[in-house]
Amino acid sequence: MTSSTKASLQVMEAKYRRSRRLNVVLGVIAAFLGVVVAAQSLPGQSPTSASTPSTSASSERSEEATDDPVFVRRDADDPMAIGDIDAPVVLTQWTDLRCPYCAVFSRDTLPTLIKEYVDTGKVRIEFHDVAFFGEQSEDAAVAAGAAAKQGKFMEFVTAVYDAAPERGHPDLPREKLIAFAKKAGVPDIDRYAADLDDPKLRAAGQESTRSAQQLGVNSVPFFVAGTTALSGAQPLGAFREFLDTALAQAE
Repeated sequence: MTSSTKASLQVMEAKYRRSRRLNVVLGVIAAFLGVVVAAQSLPGQSPTSASTPSTSASSERSEEATDDPVFVRRDADDPMAIGDIDAPVVLTQWTDLRCPYCAVFSRDTLPTLIKEYVDTGKVRIEFHDVAFFGEQSEDAAVAAGAAAKQGKFMEFVTAVYDAAPERGHPDLPREKLIAFAKKAGVPDIDRYAADLDDPKLRAAGQESTRSAQQLGVNSVPFFVAGTTALSGAQPLGAFREFLDTALAQAE
């Protein structure tokens, strides 16, 4: 890491320490007011108890998972999730592959969270792609979906974020997306390239963006765990506190 990068991260950390409390409050208001609106279309369900339509996997969920918000999937076959399906806490992340702060989180914080919380069975992480930075963001969401179809979502996203520039939004034309798929170990590149033109994948990416906005998620990275939310690529300590609080609530 260059000295300029370290300096930039130090400035960012100081900024987020000052604004962390405000960000959490605003995030909770935005996300859960949106959940209230979404839950109004589900008679007899509260915002935090409403669940997604039943699937063969979700029907086998443990009783402890019944209070999950509507956007929590807990699908055993979910290619865009990591961790135990019955983990006490699900950390939901909304991310854009052209978001510089999403890249910072992926490189500097996520590996530690996986080691300390996911690998120990405490937390499951579920990802939602959004396209907030133009057409290439939408193309990248399609590309991530194509990688997910071959079981390489995390590897693809990690490859993109590891190569992201220190500043600004990365340029992600089709040829770069295919190159990242190769780097991520996607087994069938011809199939992958064909899937980049799949209208169903594009529609799914667009729907994910709309759903995020309806929930009040208008910037990324954005996180929800339990009944609290966190916004931005905050320092590792902030995420530890965030997840420890959610785990204590889950108990």
